[in-house]
Amino acid sequence: MSDDWSGLRARVRKAIDELVADGRESGVQVAAYLDGRAIVEVQAGVADPATGRPLDADTPIWSMSTGKGLTSTVVHVLAEQGRLDYDLRIAEVWPEFARHGKDAITLRHVLAHTAGVPTLPADVTVEDFTDWDRMCAIVADTEPIAPPGALTAYHAWTFGWLVGEVVRRVTGRRVSQVLAEEVAGPLGVADELFLGVPETRLDRVAPVADRNLSALFDVASANLPHFDRVAPPGVRPGAEVGRRRDFLAADVPATGTMSARAVARMFAALIGGWTAYG
Repeated sequence: MSDDWSGLRARVRKAIDELVADGRESGVQVAAYLDGRAIVEVQAGVADPATGRPLDADTPIWSMSTGKGLTSTVVHVLAEQGRLDYDLRIAEVWPEFARHGKDAITLRHVLAHTAGVPTLPADVTVEDFTDWDRMCAIVADTEPIAPPGALTAYHAWTFGWLVGEVVRRVTGRRVSQVLAEEVAGPLGVADELFLGVPETRLDRVAPVADRNLSALFDVASANLPHFDRVAPPGVRPGAEVGRRRDFLAADVPATGTMSARAVARMFAALIGGWTAYG
């Protein structure tokens, strides 16, 4: 197989330049690895249209459910170290979670979105999301919609607190701290791969735009019977939430903030054969 990926990089560059030039995107990052080596790392446009700040390779961008990959990677690292078991019953380390018959739910159920605990109160707010203990108390007191393993239901928000609190109870550290120390640091992307973004890095984050996403959520709310139970109106995962500094700084580990090259490097390491970048 050829080691010359210049043609691919040129095609990707052309595509993202066109996306920016015609206004479909204000900024784009693309990164890809093959056999543990970076073969594409290109970016175009601006991080912040209001200031003209360019989008660099290391500019973090808030991403919705891609953050679940970061949180899951923390679990996989701890499992490889023998510190977590996928079949751990959550209530063993988080006794309050056993309420309403949830004592049989395992970490594996959560990772597979079959825990039966995807819902949130209708009046939950972004301010609630920034309070870790409050959100864990809400999740612990939630009545399941189905027995564990019986139903696949996307845990859009609750995934983060379910996994993150297990990590905290087992390690004594916040899941964002474990990510930084056990994943991002060793991979050399500690300034680009975050769950809760440190205060010192918030000004580097590219503010996300709506691009009609809120309209899509309105359509989903009107047509999907359980959508609002999973993503209540006050916390739909769009730009209104993702531009808030208090939200970005908080641990809400169903989402994350990252550069394309950082998350590509993380997934390359999961696949195996990752080598030092360069």
